[in-house]
Amino acid sequence: MSSRNDHSRGMRPGLRRFLATVLGLAALLHLYIGWRLLPDLGLSGTGWTASVIFLCLSSLLVPFGMAARFLIRSPDAADRISWIGALLMGLFSSLLVLTLLRDVLLIMLPAAWRGASALAVAVLALLVTLVGYVNARRIPRVADVAVPIAGLREPLYGFTIAQISDLHVGPTIKRDYVAAVVERLNALHPDLIAITGDLVDDSVERLRPHIAPLADLRARHGVFAVTGNHEYYAGAAPWIAEFRRLGMRVLMNEHAVIEHDGAALVVAGVTDYSAGHFDPAQASDPARALAGSPAGVVPKILLAHQPRSAAAAEKAGFDLQLSGHTHGGQFWPWSLFVPLQQPFTAGLHRLGRLWIYTSRGTGYWGPPKRFGAPSEITLLRLEPATR
Repeated sequence: MSSRNDHSRGMRPGLRRFLATVLGLAALLHLYIGWRLLPDLGLSGTGWTASVIFLCLSSLLVPFGMAARFLIRSPDAADRISWIGALLMGLFSSLLVLTLLRDVLLIMLPAAWRGASALAVAVLALLVTLVGYVNARRIPRVADVAVPIAGLREPLYGFTIAQISDLHVGPTIKRDYVAAVVERLNALHPDLIAITGDLVDDSVERLRPHIAPLADLRARHGVFAVTGNHEYYAGAAPWIAEFRRLGMRVLMNEHAVIEHDGAALVVAGVTDYSAGHFDPAQASDPARALAGSPAGVVPKILLAHQPRSAAAAEKAGFDLQLSGHTHGGQFWPWSLFVPLQQPFTAGLHRLGRLWIYTSRGTGYWGPPKRFGAPSEITLLRLEPATR
């Protein structure tokens, strides 16, 4: 307990700076939204007052929701603040983007459009946030993906891998959601389950009851997992131990050889692409993960949280890489910025001899909002390449 308190005290100066910076930025951006929209909405005095109060509360609750778990001792109270802040963050994001777009359009549109366009921004932001909330909170559908593998042996035709990624169990994703994901995944009866990182967003102590249903995952050849960047934010060592306690085989720059009806395949896993910044001994290394594997085995499959591991994976000799991290952009327009950091946003792609499948994620991070990037449980089926 004392070490946890010492850690919290050590974080306070940084947390204060973070809050001051984010509060200032949030205040300025909310002020911009109010300045550009409210005068053109034709509001009554009551409407003006309500709108200003809402924008002021939003500018406070968005940053405080992000930091609630560090500021509030009661987990339940912290989660409630996080929930409110996350919902407002989603609405604020759409309001900001649409207000910016409106200002660009007003350069070309006649002045008579000012009122209608301001109302359109408010209505569209609310609608996108509502639809995005429903999309985010529903249990993910199954995405069926066929992967053609050159040199695949006949016993492996139709071999299935069920992938989940970026579940982000934390303030707004809890046990019931996790249990429903497990139920849907087990109903697929996969040969193997792959978990490609970012399962959690808080400590083992807080989240153990909520992640417990993952112990019920079932597949013929077991459950394999790798770390994502959020495991390192939350404390990688205790989480790796907890995942193993739940029955997962956590691959830390290592591999396993699986025998399936007389044919072998290699399943390897690397630590998160950024792991070396947290612990140099855990730097991500696809070549090391494959070292010592039997020659001539096809396929060689790599679990790597971030798609940008693909270049090293292709060089190391892998046939298929399963990744996540991007959330498919989660909601527009942030999906436009993913390619600035990652080579692949979502779906199946090819890099040389390597296939890369990037999951849109099974949960969400931050705002409970998905728009244009549906969450997924992925069922990958290995097939022989036809050419």
